[in-house]
Amino acid sequence: MSQSIVVNPGEIQVNFKTPTAGKVSFTDLGIKEEDLLLTSGFLRIVFDFEGIGEHHYFQVPTIQLAYSETIPETHWQCDFNEETILDKIDHNGNSTVILLDRNRISSLEHHHQNKLILHAEFTQPAQLIPKDCWINFFK
Repeated sequence: MSQSIVVNPGEIQVNFKTPTAGKVSFTDLGIKEEDLLLTSGFLRIVFDFEGIGEHHYFQVPTIQLAYSETIPETHWQCDFNEETILDKIDHNGNSTVILLDRNRISSLEHHHQNKLILHAEFTQPAQLIPKDCWINFFK
């Protein structure tokens, strides 16, 4: 894989070295189940696209997250280069699909630093399932 991950308390950082086309599961990224045990109910994942070179975003960049519990409500926020590009609340389920606006992301790109940050707030502790969580950013 052309990514590396860094896991710190409360945050996972995925550093892309080159764009990877198609669906990529969190397991493929190297994220483990224990990295996705959210005892506090909070999650922050940083997708760092710095220095990936020439790339083209997927028509609808997508993040899918699946969790083992049925959660009554989750709050999701995505920021790209410190600007909120999505803020939504999901009700009663055990998975979430986040669809991002490719044109908005492209318009916010910088020459060097490009970070997509996913914030999640669950109403209770949750366990995400890495093999069922995936991203699709590039074509």
